[in-house]
Amino acid sequence: MITYLLVFLAGATPGFEVLVAVPLGILRGMSLPAAVVIGFAGNALTIVLEILVFQKLKNWWDSKKKTDVKPPSKRTARAEKIWQSYGVPGLALLGPILIGSHLAAFLALALGSSKSKTASWLLISLALWSIVFGTLTVLGVDAFFWTRQKLV
Repeated sequence: MITYLLVFLAGATPGFEVLVAVPLGILRGMSLPAAVVIGFAGNALTIVLEILVFQKLKNWWDSKKKTDVKPPSKRTARAEKIWQSYGVPGLALLGPILIGSHLAAFLALALGSSKSKTASWLLISLALWSIVFGTLTVLGVDAFFWTRQKLV
């Protein structure tokens, strides 16, 4: 039970998200489907909450930009470049692995995307990345155990 909670919380934590949560669950003994669903649920919950409270975050962001004129960070500049090239689908699909899903959601909304379009694309992206990283982890773990058995 504690493993499920850890995977859910890792999925909900910016910086960890499904990229860490799903492999963590698998390495802690969860099945691939369970790790994918629990890691996805943690990440998706915080993304949906972020989208729902976006207006407050945007107001804070706008007030900060007016008083604090700094050049954009490398992550923000990378996100804006992805946005200009590929729009919401590109930012949503590439965001989780390049800048993080939370920042991708915030920037998509800040750059003018609708809440529903942002939520749809990010949830699709998180589902895909959960499956990809879960599958890669299972293949890696299986390869490790296969190699170890051959050597012993």
